[in-house]
Amino acid sequence: MGLLENFEQRLDQLVNTPFQRAFKNAVEPVEIASRIQQLMDKRAAIISRGRTVVPNSFTVELSSSDFERLEDLVDTIQEELTGAIRDYAKEQRYTFQGRVSVTLDEDQTLDTGVFTVSAETKRDLHPPEQPAAAAGAGDYGGHPNLIVAGHTYPLTKSRTKIGRGVDADITVDDPGVSRNHAEIVLSTPPVVRDLSSTNGTALDGRKINESPLHDGARITVGSTTLTFRSA
Repeated sequence: MGLLENFEQRLDQLVNTPFQRAFKNAVEPVEIASRIQQLMDKRAAIISRGRTVVPNSFTVELSSSDFERLEDLVDTIQEELTGAIRDYAKEQRYTFQGRVSVTLDEDQTLDTGVFTVSAETKRDLHPPEQPAAAAGAGDYGGHPNLIVAGHTYPLTKSRTKIGRGVDADITVDDPGVSRNHAEIVLSTPPVVRDLSSTNGTALDGRKINESPLHDGARITVGSTTLTFRSA
C-alpha cells in the first residue's frame, strides 16, 4: 500500500471527516502527502548497500485562507502526515537520520489552493529511525538483534558496523562514538569487536578489544548502551 492509499485510509478513520470540510475547494491533504512522497523519492540518497537515507523534517507553507481553515486541525494533520511518512519509509526501506516531523505554516504571499513543501535532513541525539522488519512486530526471522533506546535492529549481516559515520550499519549520533566504532560479528558464538575507536568499547562495563556475546549483553560505545539479544 502506497503513502497516498495509506493516508486516505487514515483520513477515513477520523470521526466526522473534518478534513473534507476544511479542504473543500482548497488544498487537499492527499496533495500534501503526494508532494512529500515525491520529495522523499527525489532526495533519497544511497549511503551504502541496503541503506538509503531520506529527509525527515518537512515544512508545508499554506496560504492565509487555507491555514485559517485548518486552525483547529493543524496538530491532527501534522500527526497523520508524520505517521504516513513513516509507513511509506518502511515500504521503501528508507532510513531517517532523526525523528520525523511535519510543520504546517502560513505564507501570506501564497494564493488559496497553492502550497509549498520543503524537506531537510536533521540529525538529533536519538538513534535514527530504521525501517521495520518485514516480519511481524517482535519477529525478526530468527536473527539476533540489538536494542538501542527502545529501537530494535535485526542483525542480518555477518558483520554489522556500529558508528557515527553515515556508512555505519547502525548509526549512533553520540559525540563520544567514532565514525567506525565497533562491529558485531555473527560467528559461533557472536562477538563484539572494537574498531580502534577513540574512546573504546565496553561489554557489561568492562573495556574490551574483542569478546563473545551472550543474551542480554550490554555494549557501551561513547555514552550509548546497546543490548544484544540472541536469536
